[in-house]
Amino acid sequence: MRNIFAFALLLLLSSCSSSNQADLIIHHAVIYTVDSSFSVAEAMAVKDGKILATGTNDDILKKYTSANSVDAGGKTIYPGFTDAHAHFVGYGRSLFQVDLFGTTSWQEAVERVKAFAAAHPDLEWIQGRGWDQNKWPGKSFPLNDMLNSAFPDKPVVLTRVDGHAAIANQKALDLAGIKAGQTITGGSIETINGKLTGVLIDNACGQVYAKVPAPSKETYAQWLEAAQKNCFAQGLTTITDCGLSYRDVDYIDALQQEGKLDMRLYVMLSDDQENYDKYLKKGPYKTEKLFVKGIKVYADGALGSRGACLLQPYSDKPGWQGFLLRNKEHYDSLAQVLAGTDFQMCTHAIGDSANRAILNIYNKYLKGKNDKRWRIEHAQVISQQDFPLFGSASVIPSVQPTHGTSDMYWAGERLGAERLKGAYAYKQLLQQNGWLPLGTDFPVEDISPFKTFLAAVVRKDASGYPAAGFQMDNALSREEAIRGMTIWAAKANFMEKETGSLEAGKKADFILLDQDLMKVADTSILKVKVTATYLGGKKVHG
Repeated sequence: MRNIFAFALLLLLSSCSSSNQADLIIHHAVIYTVDSSFSVAEAMAVKDGKILATGTNDDILKKYTSANSVDAGGKTIYPGFTDAHAHFVGYGRSLFQVDLFGTTSWQEAVERVKAFAAAHPDLEWIQGRGWDQNKWPGKSFPLNDMLNSAFPDKPVVLTRVDGHAAIANQKALDLAGIKAGQTITGGSIETINGKLTGVLIDNACGQVYAKVPAPSKETYAQWLEAAQKNCFAQGLTTITDCGLSYRDVDYIDALQQEGKLDMRLYVMLSDDQENYDKYLKKGPYKTEKLFVKGIKVYADGALGSRGACLLQPYSDKPGWQGFLLRNKEHYDSLAQVLAGTDFQMCTHAIGDSANRAILNIYNKYLKGKNDKRWRIEHAQVISQQDFPLFGSASVIPSVQPTHGTSDMYWAGERLGAERLKGAYAYKQLLQQNGWLPLGTDFPVEDISPFKTFLAAVVRKDASGYPAAGFQMDNALSREEAIRGMTIWAAKANFMEKETGSLEAGKKADFILLDQDLMKVADTSILKVKVTATYLGGKKVHG
């Protein structure tokens, strides 16, 4: 009898010991949990990829044991950053194209293309991304003459920084069957004196892109592995990829299942019938690291290429108001269909006219407060009378603060002083629902979440311009910015019960920083470094 009792006691002690065993303990840290009270802890225990508990050093170290214990040495820990609006696949692709970001003239851009082509002689097409005529002398769209001369027999297409315009050489135009005088709904084929310039805006770009050969699976994997490495280094653990095809989803799913891709991805399918045929009937798709639940729709183009649809003409182009990329009936009928599904409608809208049109359609079908979490992506220029349309139907404005600091040099010329007051108005948008997801729109902008933080809170560029900040009445507080990059971004993706804060039961996605974003000087925000990134309790960077 005594032996039986002793054995039972041993089992009980073993059970208690096992229940308090952790895979990882982080202690002596400053842990911003980003829970409802924005509480700060000192230590954290992790098991099976999830957080067991957070608390004081004494509490965690007394209650849990682990063979893997990390003394953070007072470093700051935040939940892994979630980018609420980006193009992960597009970013990966751009890493293997001509880098045109930061070019100061069209001639410099062409020289970069030549150098890239010489280094990659076997490429069938030359592609590049990142040019911005607003940063060049004269601020005019380029002409493709130099490209035609340098590449008479090889197609070249170079995407503008915003992804809403491109310039192609004559070879690419010929392969796409583009002729002078051609018209296209929701796009523009630019000409001068009846001659093609090579510049294509919005829907016109698709005719050229359609001729670019699809990548092999090996190339695709190479893109995403490179993108993931850079994202982890920036503390990004979840990316919202806006506008993929079901084929992209299949590729991503396979790579994740094979253990070749770790990044968590929330995917918005592009507004395309083949995606609807594949997904609408069967509903959203979810795995441990992949969630397909959104539909990405485009209402208009970009302000930088004057494709944004405005209520009144552009201040710097009289008589021109931009355009919608589809007729209003398309958005209305799509909203009606999606209202009867679990899919989230997420519509790109830049101009005040585009935002008004989509907001009215959303309000028509959402019929008041709800938890569908339909989104306006960018919500960049809003008429003052239209802000309440977000709150009335619980529409989520998904914004990218670095757009404001990238556009501030010329946005006033496009919009005029009065209309500019309703642009990049993050504080006004936050007030509508009480929460606001933040992203970057990379590769349109840099992938750095620290630049997002700087632009949201300080509203200055990397050089400290403007001295007083850009329209500071719409700046966010530091806590609001952190929430926007973590829990609010997760909530925008219906993932707030899994990620976005460091609480018991949630995935152990977190980052260690060498400085505290809540306390660091404004001028040092961009100097903050990620010393380690953990995904599901596994170290993936640092």
